[in-house]
Amino acid sequence: MTDCGAGDRLGEPRSVLITGGVSGLGRAVAERLLALGYRVTVTHRTAHAKAESFAAQATGQGQELLTLAADAGEEAAARASVEAHRHRFGVPWAFVHAAGPFLTPQTAFADVEIGKLREIVDGNLWSAMLYAHLLLKDMRSQRGGRLIFFGFDEAAELPAWPGRAVYAAAKSGVLSLAKSLAEEEAPYGITVNAICPGDIRRPLKEGTITQARGTDEGAAPIGRPGSGEDIARVVEFLLADDSDFLTGNIIAVDGGLDVIHKGRG
Repeated sequence: MTDCGAGDRLGEPRSVLITGGVSGLGRAVAERLLALGYRVTVTHRTAHAKAESFAAQATGQGQELLTLAADAGEEAAARASVEAHRHRFGVPWAFVHAAGPFLTPQTAFADVEIGKLREIVDGNLWSAMLYAHLLLKDMRSQRGGRLIFFGFDEAAELPAWPGRAVYAAAKSGVLSLAKSLAEEEAPYGITVNAICPGDIRRPLKEGTITQARGTDEGAAPIGRPGSGEDIARVVEFLLADDSDFLTGNIIAVDGGLDVIHKGRG
């Protein structure tokens, strides 16, 4: 066990709610926190088979995992997932918002279907607002907690991202939300930060640093590609009691690579 402290001050295991935690970076975060002793709820939209496999894996390792099918951008589904977590584990110590639909292939804004615009905004920005609103008052009552949102590399600089304007706008809104909430919730012992992953590709989104060091495909200037473990280690650190002085931060985890402009080096 590291100093992250999966137990609260009364010695009870802490819990974490992770949207989009069945696959990708969210899965890497969930697996690390489960290994540290946290009780974890993960949501997904349609990855039913993968959720069942993950639940079986966790049970076999003596870990406490709840998997839920829930569209993070739908209010009823979000409310139900929060209530299910409370019923099983109590008020979460932390919320990690790893859900967020991406726009592929790159498409000029004017050519994106209206329905797709709404899906990207709801899945990234509205869902972040919704879950934060559903969780913050309970976190205030327990006098502490952690909110962690995901952005994209260089998002803090509000860069142009041709072909992905709607995604960039939604994530930029998430970062602004994180910084505002950090100031509002600091008096209650709640920290709010955002992690901006670099160019982390499948299958390394769920992979380890050791695996990443074994390949140079997609390597950043640091000499290797990124992995889910790189992100999970940052989340672990931010959840610690002694990380309470870190709030309102936008943390790039990119190995020195400018994902949009390709070549910061």
